[in-house]
Amino acid sequence: MLFAGAVGAGVVMVVWAVSWRRKNASLAEAPMMPADAEAFCPAAPLRGFWRRPQCWLAIRSRNLETVQEALGLNNPTPCSWSEGLSCDRQLFVSPPLNGWILVVGAELPDPADDVDVCFRFLTELSRRLGHVQMFKTDPLLHHHAWARLESGIVLRAYAWAEKTLWNQGTKTPAENDLGIHCYAYDESASGATWELDDVVANNSEKVQLLAARWSLNPSTIDGRFLERSRGVTGRPARWY
Repeated sequence: MLFAGAVGAGVVMVVWAVSWRRKNASLAEAPMMPADAEAFCPAAPLRGFWRRPQCWLAIRSRNLETVQEALGLNNPTPCSWSEGLSCDRQLFVSPPLNGWILVVGAELPDPADDVDVCFRFLTELSRRLGHVQMFKTDPLLHHHAWARLESGIVLRAYAWAEKTLWNQGTKTPAENDLGIHCYAYDESASGATWELDDVVANNSEKVQLLAARWSLNPSTIDGRFLERSRGVTGRPARWY
């Protein structure tokens, strides 16, 4: 009787294990991406098939055509994320994600090159579109920047490239929570070099975390969504 009981228990365990594996296999094969892009919530980390942008905009909008027109894209062409991001000399305007549209590409003004040009570009774009955010992080030089504007007014902006280039507005709760230190215009020249380097590297590494607090972090967008959704690419008009 003991032997028969042991055999029976073993059979039950085998049947349960097979059933559990089939159930998990079916869940793994089930699509995790909703059909409606607006219903998508970025959660899964991005697979390594695309290059993470160093500079991007986050625009509060659900209308891709409106953003495209505001940027003045010449010869706009529909394309996937991976196609758009491979065009280094153009801009790629993403489809809306949870009420935000991302813009990436080498044509975006870099505050490290000319902070005044960057300021004019962002303020004019914000006048046209409303709420506009900009983020920049260079993993090698640790140059970094972020800005948030509403209807052409700078609510908060900070840019660093070997020195403070732009520091406007009051630090946001997100910056404080993340432990980001923003130097005043004349503050960065003082203090130990190693301490300055640590602070600058820490700030640069936290730009994406700040983006997640303010709007969207591009590196957390599921790679399958990037392949299945389509935005538009083109060269921007030089109106700034």
